Amino acid sequence: MKTGALPSQAIRDLIRHNQIINGNEKNVQPSSLDLTIGDRIYRMPSIFLPRPEERIKDLAKAIGAEEFNFDYPLERNTPYLVKLREQLSLPADVYAYANPKSSTGRCGIHATLLADGIPRFDSAGVKGYQGELWLLVRPEAFRVKLNPGDALVQMRFFYSDTRFNQAELETFFAEYQPLYRGDNALSMKDLKVSDRDGGVILTVDLRNEIVGWRSEGSHRFLDFSKRDYYRTEDFFTPIKKARDNMISLRRGDFYILYSRERVAVPPDFAVEIAPVDVRSGEYRSHYAGFVDPGWGYSPDKALKGASLVLEVRTFEDNLILRDNQPVAKIVYERMAARPDVIYGALGAASNYHAQSGPRLSKHFRLDNR
Repeated sequence: MKTGALPSQAIRDLIRHNQIINGNEKNVQPSSLDLTIGDRIYRMPSIFLPRPEERIKDLAKAIGAEEFNFDYPLERNTPYLVKLREQLSLPADVYAYANPKSSTGRCGIHATLLADGIPRFDSAGVKGYQGELWLLVRPEAFRVKLNPGDALVQMRFFYSDTRFNQAELETFFAEYQPLYRGDNALSMKDLKVSDRDGGVILTVDLRNEIVGWRSEGSHRFLDFSKRDYYRTEDFFTPIKKARDNMISLRRGDFYILYSRERVAVPPDFAVEIAPVDVRSGEYRSHYAGFVDPGWGYSPDKALKGASLVLEVRTFEDNLILRDNQPVAKIVYERMAARPDVIYGALGAASNYHAQSGPRLSKHFRLDNR
């Protein structure tokens, strides 16, 4: 029996066998496929989900979809429905889920997949799924202009769920040393907070001169197709270190922060970023939700992990975060096979490999000119 998440070479096989229709092999990542925007976009009155056997295009029309034009930017806090180019005709033993890409999350864009007849977001989670794929998009930080061909989400394909339980996590830590603080590998004993469910809880780092970025909105819009183009100050303001290593988050603002722990993902594994437990507070700490095999990893351990960027929005009127406070959870899982290319080996396509600090998306100039 095949188990785990499909690697890059298996995803390319799905494309070649027309089981991912209109898939582009150039968009294959180590364990996912970038899904691309097609030529249809609609402005929606609200977010919605289909019931079993309902098609998205029929339901969208029934609830008041209005044709929109890619020539114009998408407004903040307004939902839009986009037809994706790719369709699925999966084998009988394969199912799929989607996550926003890192660059999507870092721009404060809420992007969630819809599939015909699947009453769940980000899911084509029925083995052998056949049908169209759509995307609900809602800019939440600033206006965004999209273009056909842009990739906002990535799809992952599975034979089975191989996320770790607690015992598997302890064995994994002993063998791979997947988590660091500075240059020091952490053991399970070093993790002071745990839900004992196979997940690893990460904390926020508020010690450096610039601890993050805040967006209160902007009169400008961001063209998602432009890379290394925008000045940070046109969209974000820096959050400087406070004397007490503490910051206050305001409801309605969007924040880019980062983890104190540095995460390493060996090539035979991947990482899912799990939703924040409400016991930690009423906020969201990520929009993107997946880390590829090879992230922050080198076989000789010369690279000792990489921080995870946190895309934070609070649902409280004010939320205090203090340095080293638990803020996010990750779950390791097994691949069905080692990918034939890992994240750090993708060269220029590995936009955030070995990142440190509150790195903004690839749309922003690193030199801030």
